[in-house]
Amino acid sequence: MFADEVKIYVEAGKGGDGCTSFRREKFIEMGGPNGGNGGHGANIIFATEPGLKTLIDLKMMKHVKGHKGINGQGSNKNGSNAEDVIIKVPMGTTITNLDTNEVIADLTKEGESVVIARGGRGGRGNRAFANHENPAPRMSELGEPGESLMVKCELKVLADVGLVGMPSVGKSTLISMISNCNPKIGAYHFTTLNPNLGVIKLQGGRNFVMADLPGLIEGASEGIGLGHKFLRHAMRTKVIAHVLDMGATEGRNPSEDFEKIVDELEKYDQKLIEKPHIIIANKMDIEGSRKNLDEFKKKYPEEVIYPISAINNEGLDAMIEELANMVDSLDEVELYDNDTIKESHILYKYRNERPFTIKRENDLWVLSGKEVETLFYMTRFDEDESVERFGRKLRGMGVEEELEHLGAKRGDEVKILDYIFIFKN
Repeated sequence: MFADEVKIYVEAGKGGDGCTSFRREKFIEMGGPNGGNGGHGANIIFATEPGLKTLIDLKMMKHVKGHKGINGQGSNKNGSNAEDVIIKVPMGTTITNLDTNEVIADLTKEGESVVIARGGRGGRGNRAFANHENPAPRMSELGEPGESLMVKCELKVLADVGLVGMPSVGKSTLISMISNCNPKIGAYHFTTLNPNLGVIKLQGGRNFVMADLPGLIEGASEGIGLGHKFLRHAMRTKVIAHVLDMGATEGRNPSEDFEKIVDELEKYDQKLIEKPHIIIANKMDIEGSRKNLDEFKKKYPEEVIYPISAINNEGLDAMIEELANMVDSLDEVELYDNDTIKESHILYKYRNERPFTIKRENDLWVLSGKEVETLFYMTRFDEDESVERFGRKLRGMGVEEELEHLGAKRGDEVKILDYIFIFKN
């Protein structure tokens, strides 16, 4: 079964909790704190696997969750890191953040991988907080939550040449005659339900990959029929090969077919009509095909046309040679540049704006922001020193100052996530 688009929720592992512990041995004075740090939570990593040709395995993975890091222990024992979760995908897979519609990664190379959701760092044990002012801290951190997001994975097949055309123009027959591909062929519309890839080998060791893509119909750019699948896969091809039924065996006019195809390409993405292309005039063995070809040439005198009969194996050598020359002369297709692909994880970001927002909702002051929420999640509120540290951190961020500036009074309620605190200025 073929699948070229999957939506999946990924949740990286939470960091392990730090430990609050003290060394207590009968004949050793001043044992001191010895709580270890928690381990790092599991990252969610997408990696290419050359043998895969479909995203069908991901359809079974509605929710992928990484394991939590191991908690720290006494005796200065740090928790171990959780093992990363690696999701295998075919080469040519694009990963998009559905919340922001930003492209996170475009995996096109063998062995390529990217961290899509980072696991949380482990919380620090109380030994890490020991200093001259407080040599025996009774506090530690909880593990940081892992990142979570909804992503869309789209497979856009890696092919040098894409065969495009209306249903039943002979694309499947053509690719079966010139490559190692054996597609299903039948005398009815939409025989090709999924892209078929074939390797075309020439003398001298040259070769290129051709894709037989699902047939287009009018409205394909808007998702009608199977054309939306074709259009996605056509984006990676170096060359577009328009296959036209010059025999008009389905009662359609070849010129009109060509116009509709070009129109759908342009509506979907301007880049498609800017790709190098040729015209493959198929079914030249059918009566009336020569007349239709002459009329097409008059209407499109500048097009490069190769008349063939795929089923009779006529005219194929010259067409293959031309396609190979075009492929050799073109660079690899890069769908996204560095400005398009979002850096999903920035370790250090210096900014002038405050790392939080405060707004008034009814009788509550609502405090939000990633830095504030992370601090909240990692604080042990059952330890007095941890609560005091939480307050100091908020003051250091400027939360208290901003609340006073906005008119907050002593005793007002401040909400962070689903929890409410009393403001004490």
